[in-house]
Amino acid sequence: MTAFRSVTPLRSATPFRSTLWGRFANAVGRLMMVGILAFCAVNSVHAQDDAAEFGDAPAAEAPAAVAPAAGAPAPAADAAAAPKAKEDSLLMWWIHALTWPYVIVFLAMSFVLVSLAVMNILAVRRDAIIPQELIDGFDEKLNTKEFQGAYDLARADESMLGQVLSSGLAKLSGGYAKALEGMQEVGEEEAMKLEHRLSYMALIGNLAPMVGLLGTVQGMIASFDVIAKSTSSPKPSELAVGISTAMTTTLVGLLLAIPAIAAYNILRNRVARLMMEVGIAGENLMGRFEEFQPQTPKK
Repeated sequence: MTAFRSVTPLRSATPFRSTLWGRFANAVGRLMMVGILAFCAVNSVHAQDDAAEFGDAPAAEAPAAVAPAAGAPAPAADAAAAPKAKEDSLLMWWIHALTWPYVIVFLAMSFVLVSLAVMNILAVRRDAIIPQELIDGFDEKLNTKEFQGAYDLARADESMLGQVLSSGLAKLSGGYAKALEGMQEVGEEEAMKLEHRLSYMALIGNLAPMVGLLGTVQGMIASFDVIAKSTSSPKPSELAVGISTAMTTTLVGLLLAIPAIAAYNILRNRVARLMMEVGIAGENLMGRFEEFQPQTPKK
């Protein structure tokens, strides 16, 4: 058992954390770039459609007006095409209803939520926390009494179980109780990191309805302001501007909050289950050192 005295101490660097946050930053950047490009493309398409409806339609209908035979049905066709030309696209209607400040806020929250969901799903995979290859290799090293090889194998693995086992082996020279204490500390630290990443999803789930409520209050105030400043009965179209802002901001806020809270609770339960499995696997692998006690010098 004295072979563990030459084991090098556990490294403080955590390449898994830096790699994970690097992937998260790249994912956020790519999602924002894709969203901006898609938004620009949709706007350009709708701009071309509006130009075709408002600019080219009269030129195309001019010959019909000149022809005497087509004089009768032409007014009916123009009357049917006029409402269609004035009708806004669905995307532009949502933008006008939300107003640009809320569009930017909700888009940013959507990109961050998707990025956090992808990052957390990748982080709580079983292979990323409790790889079966590490369990089999570590058990084989212990069976052949290759303790330094077992430590090197655990330290080289970036999973949570690898960090827990390497910290336990590094403190085994102080006794089995010290090894378990070291494993517990590392396990709690890694669990706290996962919980912190998940908490940002819960934060978005709590903030999205509040932003929607802010838009609701702002829209209702705008509608009442129209009523207060009007000397006669206000037009319904004037009141509809504020009401549409109130309703759409509430709807979008709820559409963001519901999946965010659902994903947070599902992933949190999975993290709790995997943490329990890490503790069980670590104690099973380190259980054979339970009889190990630190050697005390003789007087």
